[in-house]
Amino acid sequence: MSAAYPGLFVAAFGAATLLPLQSEALLVGLLLSDRYWLWGLLAVATLGNVLGSLVNWWLGRGLERFQERRWFPVSPAHMARARSHYQRWGHWSLLLSWLPVIGDPLTLIAGVMREPLGRFLLIVTLAKGARYGVLAMITLGWSG
Repeated sequence: MSAAYPGLFVAAFGAATLLPLQSEALLVGLLLSDRYWLWGLLAVATLGNVLGSLVNWWLGRGLERFQERRWFPVSPAHMARARSHYQRWGHWSLLLSWLPVIGDPLTLIAGVMREPLGRFLLIVTLAKGARYGVLAMITLGWSG
């Protein structure tokens, strides 16, 4: 088995965490090589990226217990404000989980806000899968 698929999985997983990694360039390179199955690449990239987001969600679930610590970076007032915003926009904000810079923190916040796991996985999978699908379409020159 080629190292391409596991390598893409690791890159996509890491890119979805708060680590400064990217998987898009690797995916584009693999697509352009024309040596790998398109749907396999999309599935592996999406799975890795969603599982990385799941790590963020899980970390967010446990983060709140440290709120009373002096080093905790968010004040109780900011937490209350974030809760209010999340209750307003809530799970729909996860449609932006594919975006650089803000997507990873959104998945962490979803955990803090106790987003149900099933809904979290559904929305994040749709968002991240669509991102990789559009990237593949652009890379391979498909037109609608």
